[in-house]
Amino acid sequence: MNTKNSRIKNTITENFIEEIRERLIEGKQIRRSLPLDGRLHIDRALPFIVVYRRPIKRIDRGTDNLVKGEASYLVASGSRKLKPGLTELTRTIVETLSNKFKAFLIIEIWSGEDSPIDFEIDDTISKPAFRIFISQTNPPTKSVEVLESSLRKMRIQKRTANVEVVYNNKLSPPGLESLISIKNVKEFNCFTIGIEIQPIYRDPTNNDIFPLVLRQLQLSLTRALKQTFFAFSNTQTALRPSHYLALGRRAVVKAVWRVDSMLADISNKFDFLLLLTPVNVEYAWTKFKNKQFDHDPVFFYRPRPVDTAILKRKLYEIPIERVEDPTLAYLFHEKRTELDRQLTMLDDRETPQFLYSSLQLFGNISDNLFNLSKNILQVLPARSRELSKSGYLNAEEFADIAFNEIEYYKQFYPSLSSRIQIRDDVVGLMVSRGNLLISRNIKIPISRSEALIQHEVGTHVVTYFNGLSQPFKQLYSGLAGYEELQEGLAVLSEYFVDGLSRPRLRLLAGRVIAARCIIDGASFIDTFREMNLTYGFDQWTAFTLTARIYRSGGFTKDIVYLRGLVNLLNYLKKDGILEPLFVGKIAIDHIPIIQELQLRKVLHPAPLYPRYFKNAQIKNKLNLLRNGLTVLNLIERRKI
Repeated sequence: MNTKNSRIKNTITENFIEEIRERLIEGKQIRRSLPLDGRLHIDRALPFIVVYRRPIKRIDRGTDNLVKGEASYLVASGSRKLKPGLTELTRTIVETLSNKFKAFLIIEIWSGEDSPIDFEIDDTISKPAFRIFISQTNPPTKSVEVLESSLRKMRIQKRTANVEVVYNNKLSPPGLESLISIKNVKEFNCFTIGIEIQPIYRDPTNNDIFPLVLRQLQLSLTRALKQTFFAFSNTQTALRPSHYLALGRRAVVKAVWRVDSMLADISNKFDFLLLLTPVNVEYAWTKFKNKQFDHDPVFFYRPRPVDTAILKRKLYEIPIERVEDPTLAYLFHEKRTELDRQLTMLDDRETPQFLYSSLQLFGNISDNLFNLSKNILQVLPARSRELSKSGYLNAEEFADIAFNEIEYYKQFYPSLSSRIQIRDDVVGLMVSRGNLLISRNIKIPISRSEALIQHEVGTHVVTYFNGLSQPFKQLYSGLAGYEELQEGLAVLSEYFVDGLSRPRLRLLAGRVIAARCIIDGASFIDTFREMNLTYGFDQWTAFTLTARIYRSGGFTKDIVYLRGLVNLLNYLKKDGILEPLFVGKIAIDHIPIIQELQLRKVLHPAPLYPRYFKNAQIKNKLNLLRNGLTVLNLIERRKI
């Protein structure tokens, strides 16, 4: 009895194959385990599949990961006992999908010898290398050309790949027979490509995996495979995908939701910005002023509500390695690194180490950014009546305007639940988790009110709730490094509504200079005097500007406002479009990834866009930006 059950477990049954056929005909997703630790995943009906068969006589760690990010893949044992059922399963898949698409492509992947295919004596790092095996008769020429070209463009550990095309009638791994007969190849218009990969992702001496190399190789290989499938679909089949990225995975498995939720849960345990912001800025200013600006102010902070050591332990217990999709895994790894650094900064608050952690998180100041900031401060006058001549709004008056703006967005997204809080423990304006926080003693120039509404509500609130509408929590809690694009976009929104003033741009430049001061070792008092006496900021502005930079021990986040604006202008100058930037809280480097996930229909269309999108002048302003408008031009072209 036990022997019989064992035989059944090690075979692919007719009932199983028939179930697969029915699901393919009905267009249903397939995700099934196969005997001997195999897996069949077919996201949706597509005219291709990637195959990996595990060798019996040698350990081949890591190679199966290279196919698991595809929308259609088959991982199976190379056992001879499994071969008849595996062949019939493959034939069924090919027949069913070829009938639908008029052709079908199998790409089978295997690893070569653990000794490098291409090895130079003075090299310590092996180059990525591939052998593409194609039939001598009737190969899918265009698809092979695209595959070869894509692989040659690959760079792993700063090294380009060697690629060789081999014409051979045997297109399967060494020691294994083809999964489909010549008769079926002709009958179903099926094409096969074999790819032998140099296993640079593991140590040949002990088979240990190099996880970062494996992850990088998977990301690059999956892009090359999608481009190949795109070429094959358009030249050989009835399918006409809009873009090669549209051929990626749409189905999201439980492991992804679990990792996304666990990362968001940790992120939501603490409000990073509030915990690093003093609660007594105005009181500290009064004391600083009374002491003739000659004694460092003393700042107080909110108690830390979390045990960072426990959160870090939970952070690294998150099983990101179970996420098959390389694009999503990349985003999750980035976010985990960022959360780790944020937790370290909470530990280092009010210590000398805090500044170094901040530089790790937000980067250093380039010479170009520093010189631009100095130029702005020199070109734009320190004194301006641009703001005061319009009068001022108090906190309650500005809150009323913000309330009306939030009500406007609710007609497009009724779930929007942003609250407005007038508080004593913040300076200026701040959006925290979709809520607008307003300092009780704030005075806002009327001429700046619309710009600040679009900055805080039209950017920060809108992107928060757009992110909340998506299936991934990371898009509202924020992908790694999102602050730079967020703040750059928020400042640009001020330009779109004719509200980017000279004093505002000077303030952003002053923040960069102040950050360079603390990096160079200047004291709070030295930097305050530099801002006040050298660059002409009034005493209160010089104090708050310096306090923002020196808070918690040296918080250099404020450099991202101007840097984000510069990078955003460069993006638009290269014909970048605005719409993907509002899908949630993302970094500019994530734009291609967001577009990929949108093409794959993993992400939904954003429900909200800023009100100024409906402004008749937006098109003209975008054209000016695409024609190379500089940061200073944003001011000079604005009518005062």
